Amino acid sequence: MNCTMNDISKIRNVAIVAHIDHGKTTLLDSVFRATRLFRENAKVEERIMDSDELERERGITIRSKHCSVQWNGYLINIIDTPGHADFSGEVERILYMVDSVLLLVDANEGPMPQTRYVLMRALKAGLKPIVVLNKVDRPNANVQEALNATFDLFLELGATDEQADFPVLYGSGLDGWFVKDLEHDKREGMDALFETIISYVPAPVGDIRKPFLMQATTLTWNNYIGRVGCGRILQGKIKKGDLIVRTSTAWLDRNKGEWNVTGQEIAKVSHLWMMQGLKPVEVDEASAGDVVWISGPEDILIGDTLSAEENSDVALAPLDIEEPTVSMFFLVNNGPFAGKEGKPVTLRQIKDRLIQEARVNVALKVEDIGRPDGLKVSGRGELHLAILIEEMRREGMEFCVSRPEVITKYDEEHNLLEPIEQLIIDIPEEYQGVVIEKISRRKGEFVSVQNLGTGLLRLEFNIPTRGLIGYRTEFLTDTRGLGIMSSRFIGYDLWRGEITGRNRGSMVSMDTGEATSYQLDSLQHRGTLFISPMDEVYEGMVIGEHSRPNDLPCNPTKKKHVTNHRSASKDTPIILDVPRKLTLDAALEWIAEDELVEVTPLSVRVRKSILRQDERKKAAKKVLANC
Repeated sequence: MNCTMNDISKIRNVAIVAHIDHGKTTLLDSVFRATRLFRENAKVEERIMDSDELERERGITIRSKHCSVQWNGYLINIIDTPGHADFSGEVERILYMVDSVLLLVDANEGPMPQTRYVLMRALKAGLKPIVVLNKVDRPNANVQEALNATFDLFLELGATDEQADFPVLYGSGLDGWFVKDLEHDKREGMDALFETIISYVPAPVGDIRKPFLMQATTLTWNNYIGRVGCGRILQGKIKKGDLIVRTSTAWLDRNKGEWNVTGQEIAKVSHLWMMQGLKPVEVDEASAGDVVWISGPEDILIGDTLSAEENSDVALAPLDIEEPTVSMFFLVNNGPFAGKEGKPVTLRQIKDRLIQEARVNVALKVEDIGRPDGLKVSGRGELHLAILIEEMRREGMEFCVSRPEVITKYDEEHNLLEPIEQLIIDIPEEYQGVVIEKISRRKGEFVSVQNLGTGLLRLEFNIPTRGLIGYRTEFLTDTRGLGIMSSRFIGYDLWRGEITGRNRGSMVSMDTGEATSYQLDSLQHRGTLFISPMDEVYEGMVIGEHSRPNDLPCNPTKKKHVTNHRSASKDTPIILDVPRKLTLDAALEWIAEDELVEVTPLSVRVRKSILRQDERKKAAKKVLANC
């Protein structure tokens, strides 16, 4: 493949956008096979674009990824984007790099909450989407209904006549075929997809004769090179060793579209890469229309304008990125087990790691609010922050995090506002009663119900973001694991009142040591245990969920007294229930306001913020006195 100086008319830049689990990454697997990116005898894993360990474990795309394929003399740059709403910040900026999107819609489910979001952003960016109805061969697929719902969504989101006149492809990304006419075309191969991309997606617009200009839309970090910026070259060409100007900008008033220039620096292009298949290949030069990775400017940020020296007075507007809605505290681990299972870190080390993440993760915000033991970190949702926590613990770090809290604001009349989400739930009919009841308690407003057939219902609610915190695990329990829920942030609205939290207290250890079977046997009748015999515990550590609303101080390390007296029950075997081992996600959902999750490379524990029982009592009295 010729990676340099491509004919701009032979380039197509496109992103794949969809709701989670609608088949984006699987579709790309079929694209790679169709373009013979790998040898015929090569062993290739499924979902190859999800190369990150966490992505494979969770079955989701977390970060957008760029690849390129060749077909009939055309270079097609394809960007795979996350489908989960918590990572929509990745989608927002990627749209600035492409000329169209493949809007993937599951023929079984039709448009879902994230479908609406990604389509809204694509239409706002002026792109003309290609609709791809996937999984049309599934037994429950309703192709026409999914297509009609998609068309209605275009109109609802204010699509222009040109945008609403979209081409449609039908097929199966898993089986590797797509057609333009589902009734008459032969169901084999991917040619219809490639033909539609070539004919419908416009070639990039850019004059190679003008001075170099591009905007950094994605960042990554290289331990040897430092920060690397990615973007599409808007005009001109760039060579390794060229001097360029980096211009930083910032919003003054996003609503009014007002912004200003905040700084400039001159830097030398030290490295230049383009994608060849799935691998970055270093090149000597690139030109307008190419998607490239550039290193050199040390402090490059997302949204920065990169230009030739003679074009230094040109600055592009900052990228429009939506604000975070959920926050939590990242704290230094001050527990008795600090340093036993991982690398103890100082506040400075936590801050450095979070700032590094915020430089490449535009949806993340890190604030130092003066706490001596931690920082406030804000993101797009629980999952967004949970992924960051998991990455940090796998790097060997240990620390504590607080319960997720929503970010509120005030309107011009000083009314308290909170983030609201559109919630879509697919459940068997028999569970609708308990689900509606639970969501109503969490201040959710019922919007609509749709009968999907085969005993399934689709329920739609508008619910405060804080109403979803701690509900996902409960939802799976209530629906016996058969329910599917998805949500997306839709805006801020008036505060909807207090939401009753967890109605069960915690079982809190009063001592430090090794848990015994003897004591756990008696404690398991008081609630649900999180630990097993011989597990190490410490004072203030939460070892289980109490069956009553109040916290239960207990001593799981107590041993059975040895005496010379016979006991009628001495030979009674101890039978312990299987403990509920909390995952990171489950722990973040479960903890109360006065509790923390202690995260190490080996363990996830729940503990009280104040470990000593007497100090917790003093703090509680002080709160009551102030009330």
